[in-house]
Amino acid sequence: MTAQPSESLPKRIILAEDDESMRGFIERALVRAGYSVTSFPNGKDALDCLKQKPFALLLTDIVMPLMDGIELARHASELDPNLKIMFITGFAAVTLNSDAAPPKDSRVLSKPFHLKDLVREIDQLLDQAA
Repeated sequence: MTAQPSESLPKRIILAEDDESMRGFIERALVRAGYSVTSFPNGKDALDCLKQKPFALLLTDIVMPLMDGIELARHASELDPNLKIMFITGFAAVTLNSDAAPPKDSRVLSKPFHLKDLVREIDQLLDQAA
């Protein structure tokens, strides 16, 4: 079963972040900003969810166990070409040097970042989709 396209779900975000405290921190901030957030500690579990439910945005760390964020993003964009993708990472150079290039039009926000910057970037990215 493939999930419905993301176009009608501007406030639904799926978050993949292996650092538990960072994941909770980001999730709480996005919920306060009005988003519905479903979060996972790795890319594999997030991908399983993406196969079942549609989301407007995939927010993912790059370096994670089981499945890294770039591989997750590639699979996710195959499931839903309209899904917006944003990477959050302390290793921004990984995206630039990787043989497995991230999906076109994805964004990278380097850690550490301020929550207001994260929310602003997400608002801008999802406003483009609307």
